[in-house]
Amino acid sequence: MIDYGLTDKVAIVTGGSDGLGRATAKLLATEGAKVVICGRREDYLQNAAKTLSQESGGTVVAVRADVSDGADCENLMNATIEQFRRLDILINNAGTSAAASLEAVSDESWQADFELKVMAAVRLCRMALPHFRAVGGGSIINAAIGGGKAPGPNQLPTSLTRAAGLNLTKSLSNAYAAENVRVNAICIGRIKSAQLEARAGNKPLDEFYADMGKVVPMGRVGEAEDYAHLAAFLCSKVGSYITGTAVNLDGGMCATL
Repeated sequence: MIDYGLTDKVAIVTGGSDGLGRATAKLLATEGAKVVICGRREDYLQNAAKTLSQESGGTVVAVRADVSDGADCENLMNATIEQFRRLDILINNAGTSAAASLEAVSDESWQADFELKVMAAVRLCRMALPHFRAVGGGSIINAAIGGGKAPGPNQLPTSLTRAAGLNLTKSLSNAYAAENVRVNAICIGRIKSAQLEARAGNKPLDEFYADMGKVVPMGRVGEAEDYAHLAAFLCSKVGSYITGTAVNLDGGMCATL
C-alpha cells in the first residue's frame, strides 16, 4: 500500500463537491489530509462535505465560492488559513466543458471561460504562494485536457483556456521549483463524471459509457478514482521529484505526449 505522506497536510480542492474533485477530496481526506472543498451551491456543498467526512473518516470542510469571482477566491483562501493555519496543496479542479466553433462562441462566453479556467487558477496560485513558503513548500495541480496540447476542431473555448493553464503550469514550475513548490497538470480524457452524464439523455449510463469508450484506445472510459489517485500521487512525498509535467489521463487518446 502506498503511503502518500499526506497526514495533517491541508488541501484546497476547487469543484470538490462532485465528480473528479469529490473523488480527490475523499482520497486526500482518507489519507489524513484536511481538505477544503468549494462550489457555488451552498446546501449541496455542505451536504457533500458532511458525506465525504463520514466516508473518509477524515476532515472535509466546505466554503461556498465561485472561483470565477476574485473576491470569492480570496474568501476561500482566507477561510482555509483561518481554520487550519497552513496550506500544502492546491488542486485547481473547477471547470466545465465548452466545445464549439469559433463563430459560435460569443465574447461573453470567452470571458466567462477565461475567468473560470485561467484567472481562477492564477488568483489562487498567487494567493497560495505565501502560505507554501511558510511551511517550506507545496504542490499545485491544474486540471486540463489533451486538447490543450493538441486541439481538434470545434473545441473552443476550452482547448484554448486549457492551453493557457498548461503554460501557467510550466511557467510556475520553473519559477518556484527552488522554493520546493511543485506545479503539475492532469490532462483529463473521457472520465466518468456528472458533466459527461448530462449528455446521456435517456440512454442508460452503462450503454452511454460503453459507446464513449469505443473511441478510447484502451476501450473504456476512466473512473473518477483514476484522477484522484494520480492527483494524490503528484502532490505527495512519493511524487516529490515531479514538477512541470502535464500527465495525460485519457486511456491513450491524446495525440501528443
